[in-house]
Amino acid sequence: MTQVAAPDPETQARLRSPRAWARLIVGLMGFGAAIDLMVKSGLGLGPWDAFHQGLAGQTGITLGMASIVVGIAIVAFSWTIGIRPGVGTLANMGLIGWFIDLFHPLVPESPSYAWGFLFYAVAVVVCGLSTGLYISAGLGKGPRDGLILGLVDRTRWPVRRVRTLVELAALGFGWWMGGPVGVGTLIFAFTIGPAMQWGLRLAGAHGGVRPATEP
Repeated sequence: MTQVAAPDPETQARLRSPRAWARLIVGLMGFGAAIDLMVKSGLGLGPWDAFHQGLAGQTGITLGMASIVVGIAIVAFSWTIGIRPGVGTLANMGLIGWFIDLFHPLVPESPSYAWGFLFYAVAVVVCGLSTGLYISAGLGKGPRDGLILGLVDRTRWPVRRVRTLVELAALGFGWWMGGPVGVGTLIFAFTIGPAMQWGLRLAGAHGGVRPATEP
């Protein structure tokens, strides 16, 4: 059974830090809202969310619940290559899916193709920034982020390259399961890697482990 990594003194300090929790929650909230922007753009979902939507269509569960189920599977796989989940990992696994379902009825449908591209541009930027925020909280990476950063450590490739390759693999599975793959899916697959790297640098999360403790 997957277990949460036992908190060391530094992690315990972050767990008591309002700043760390604020970074985590705001980051997860922004990421969930960005996914809904992609859903409502009409241009197709990002690769992972196309996969989630395909799973939702096959099983009858919500998009948010599909995200949670896939997150559990990724945490279990990541455990086998030595990536232990933290509190933030479990929060990411559950809360992003919850925020997706929360914001879904609040985000309007894109009124035109041009607006769809604007939705997507905003979503990619928000995803990159949100990833930097919740990873820099130092409470644990998200399931997909932990997998990507674990592969970065092992391959010594830059984040943007590993993230792009993982996204393309998810795109293939999403298409195979009938998820809504479109031009936006390709846009996301090729831009989220650089956006994630930018977000990590902006938040000062070198390697995704910068603590966000109180000064």
